[in-house]
Amino acid sequence: MFITFEGGEGAGKTTILRLLHEELENQGYEVLATREPGGIRISEKIRHLILDPDHKEMDARTEALLYAAARRQHLVEKVIPALEEGKIVLCDRFVDSSLVYQGVGRGIGISEVMAINEFAIENWMPDVTLFFDITPERGLARINANDEREKNRLDLENIDFHRKVYEAYLELTARYPDRVERIDADQPLCEVREEVRQAIRRHTDH
Repeated sequence: MFITFEGGEGAGKTTILRLLHEELENQGYEVLATREPGGIRISEKIRHLILDPDHKEMDARTEALLYAAARRQHLVEKVIPALEEGKIVLCDRFVDSSLVYQGVGRGIGISEVMAINEFAIENWMPDVTLFFDITPERGLARINANDEREKNRLDLENIDFHRKVYEAYLELTARYPDRVERIDADQPLCEVREEVRQAIRRHTDH
């Protein structure tokens, strides 16, 4: 099973992924937890290029192509082998992030960004995507309160950019209801975890 975790900055998806990873392993499942961009050596180097706050001159299409390149290498080197071995794969971000951040946030267009990614992923899509829903204002406030969190180039975008991303996530949730599960991320951690469990259960019961 291929499960992806999506949401704006400060949504808490990375924390939930780590907790779910532990929980599933304790239940006896073989689980791979990974992230995008990154997860393997080449893709982590591309991650550094993309997210470095010093790279302010990066063109939007360059950014989209770099994400797709990192995704391709990560997929063929790590994700597909794990799925073929029967493991559950938990991935922090996947194609939907590119659709909302570059397609809408950067104004390239969802269909244009999807075309780049269709070439990169060759029909490998998640079984379920968990969208951690929190307003940009609340998410960014969490980031600013967390001194230990990595601050990247996207965190430094203005609030209008993050609002566009948030609205795009809501649109994708409505467009792909069979795949995307909305999780209320603005509630206590224990309640978020329970929503996640129920969402995954709905898909495994099919």
